[in-house]
Amino acid sequence: MSLYNPSRDQARQFLFDAWAKFKQAAVLTDLEKIAVEVMTMHPEYHAMFDAPEQYLQQAYFPEMGVTNPFLHISLHLSVIEQISIDQPLGIKALHAKLREKYADTHLAYHDVMDCLAETLWQAQRNSTALDATHYLNLLQGKVQAK
Repeated sequence: MSLYNPSRDQARQFLFDAWAKFKQAAVLTDLEKIAVEVMTMHPEYHAMFDAPEQYLQQAYFPEMGVTNPFLHISLHLSVIEQISIDQPLGIKALHAKLREKYADTHLAYHDVMDCLAETLWQAQRNSTALDATHYLNLLQGKVQAK
C-alpha cells in the first residue's frame, strides 16, 4: 500500500484491519490507535467495520442520502493530523477555540471537517489547489457563530 496515495480499497482495508486488531486486543500502530479512537466515536459504523466482506466494495453516492462512513472517518484522520502539526498554520488554535465553545472535542472536529469538506469541494469544482486562507476563514466563522 502506498503510504501517501492509497487506493480506495487499501484505505478501507486499513480501517477494517485496525478495527479487527482492536477487537482482538492486538497491538496497534500509532496510526491504527488514532483510527480506532475515531471509530469508537462512531458506534453507528461498528457493524460495518465488523463486516469487511460486505462493505469493502460498497459505493456511496450523494444521491443515496447517506454519509460515506469511510470518507467521514478519513476526514477525521485528516483533521487530527492537520491539528497535530498546525497546518495550515492557525488550525490548532481555532480547533482549541471550538473545543472550548462546545466543551466537546468530537463536535469541534466535525466543525473543522465541515470546513475542510467545503474547501476541498471548492478546489475540486474550480480545479485549483486547496485554499488554506479560505479554509481558515470558514473555520473562524464557525468559532464566531453563536
